[in-house]
Amino acid sequence: MIDLHFHKQRFSLFILAYLLVALCWSLVWPPASSLVLAAEKFPFYPCLKSNVKFWENVYSRYSTRQGILHDSEDLSRVYTIVDLVDWESMDATRINNERIEAVKKRITGLLNRLGSGAPPRTEEERRIAGLFQTKQHSVYLAARENIRLQLGQSDRFHEGMIRSGKYLAQFKRIFAAQGLPPELAYLPHVESSFNPKAYSKAGAAGLWQFTRSTGKEYMTVNELVDERYDPYISTQAAAQLLKGNYEQLQTWPLALTAYNYGRAGMLRAVKEMDGYEQIFRSYNQGAFKFASRNFYSEFLAAMRVAIRLGNTPRFPFERPEETITVRLTQDISIGRLRTLHRISNEQFIRLNPALLQPVLRGEQAVPQGYQVRLPAPSREKIRRGL
Repeated sequence: MIDLHFHKQRFSLFILAYLLVALCWSLVWPPASSLVLAAEKFPFYPCLKSNVKFWENVYSRYSTRQGILHDSEDLSRVYTIVDLVDWESMDATRINNERIEAVKKRITGLLNRLGSGAPPRTEEERRIAGLFQTKQHSVYLAARENIRLQLGQSDRFHEGMIRSGKYLAQFKRIFAAQGLPPELAYLPHVESSFNPKAYSKAGAAGLWQFTRSTGKEYMTVNELVDERYDPYISTQAAAQLLKGNYEQLQTWPLALTAYNYGRAGMLRAVKEMDGYEQIFRSYNQGAFKFASRNFYSEFLAAMRVAIRLGNTPRFPFERPEETITVRLTQDISIGRLRTLHRISNEQFIRLNPALLQPVLRGEQAVPQGYQVRLPAPSREKIRRGL
């Protein structure tokens, strides 16, 4: 009887452990039904159908070696896919630009011909004419000005999915702690493909692509420390920014668009156009162009693709890393910190990406108030009091 009871206990503990693990991973990779729940906060308006489908294809179907030539105003009009060479290969930029321009020229010529009133004669012309569903020749001529190329992102998105496993559960907890929808944690798929070192030509940095000026409103950004590069601190900042957007704009489509376009700009748009759908269809003021109009659609598409991929068995997600943070009460050199905590230079730099070169080279001390991130002590170290 004792032996039977012992096995029952082991079995019960096994089931409990399994359920706990399943619960933890469900926070990171929720079932597809979570799309239904998310739709309550992040509505999929009918006017977004073509745009969301377009961006889903960008994230899941076409790679960075494929260019999607399309109409910038009507994303259901995809003219053709341009095959490109590997961007890392020799002379790739010149070769790819020549390929893109050649295809653009061909499509422009095709639209000129249809716009002149000539009937479609080739299979390609018939297919493109079918994208317009109109007998007004002027529409073809106007479309020549809207030809745009979008680079596929499926390979980058896949890499971002792998990296996101390291962060997503903690990010969702950060948003939940602020009373915000945890699905907002998927936004870095749009902004940076979950690359903490991402830096744009416009000067936006980190997972959440804060500009320097906006970053200074929520984080420390100076010559020694740039917290835009810290995944966790920048996520706290993104939560504060998005919360402020939502409090003033009252819907998540507007709040998310404001993340790209700016809160003040969206408040002006709402005053002029009322709701999100009207803004999406008709607003065209200032810098509200292709990127801002499509930002919410990109978020919806990225969330949908990420949830689907997250349910793929044995997807190779990076595992979260156990760390602790220590807030410094005084300035201290990086060498002294490494000695005190018995950590290699490489590991210290990796865990503290917000520290800039003057500190890393030892020219300046790590400043007072900085939160140093360190490896969590192992159970053996805890047992030994280290």
